[in-house]
Amino acid sequence: MNLNRRDLLLSGLSAGALVSGGAAFAQSSKTTLESLNEEQLGLLLEAMGLQPKKTEKRYDFAFRTALDGDEWNFTMSSVLSKDDASIWVMAWLDPLPRSAADVPRTALLRLLAENDRLGNGKFFAYIASNRRFVLQRVVDNRDMNTAKFAAILKDIGRSVKDTYPFWKVENWASGGNVQASDDDRDAPNNPSASARSETGTTKQ
Repeated sequence: MNLNRRDLLLSGLSAGALVSGGAAFAQSSKTTLESLNEEQLGLLLEAMGLQPKKTEKRYDFAFRTALDGDEWNFTMSSVLSKDDASIWVMAWLDPLPRSAADVPRTALLRLLAENDRLGNGKFFAYIASNRRFVLQRVVDNRDMNTAKFAAILKDIGRSVKDTYPFWKVENWASGGNVQASDDDRDAPNNPSASARSETGTTKQ
């Protein structure tokens, strides 16, 4: 782990504490590092009570939170940018239908339009390697702690919930239009966000 003296003084931590499975972050939600390296990102997630699984440089994890009285379960990932200046966080959504005929142009245009509305570094994207949509947020890798990162995850989760009618593939009629208005954003009660597995979306 690469920690300089300034990092240690800033966070008030010992190197030994950091190595011990994220115990340092767990001491306080306000324990802050000037920036995170790859290993520290994993320790921060563990300190939040999550169980990150590392795939190459990316950490995959489940995140559960209550939104407007409903319990939401998200499959998320986080990874540092190549220059370590930013942290990319994503919530995995639905897979793209295998038939192009089942992908209405208006649905994709609506997702693009939502990108302009989301703000705060959030946007929809498509991951071609596993044919899935994601909602991503890019944040500065600066002054990070568990409380701040939890707020970032919850912010992404709320945007996933609010845009449910637009990214949920089951809502797309084959060749049809997505005509939900700004006030027509109801999500099902007690839903579970999409998993990243090959089996597709599951709900509770």
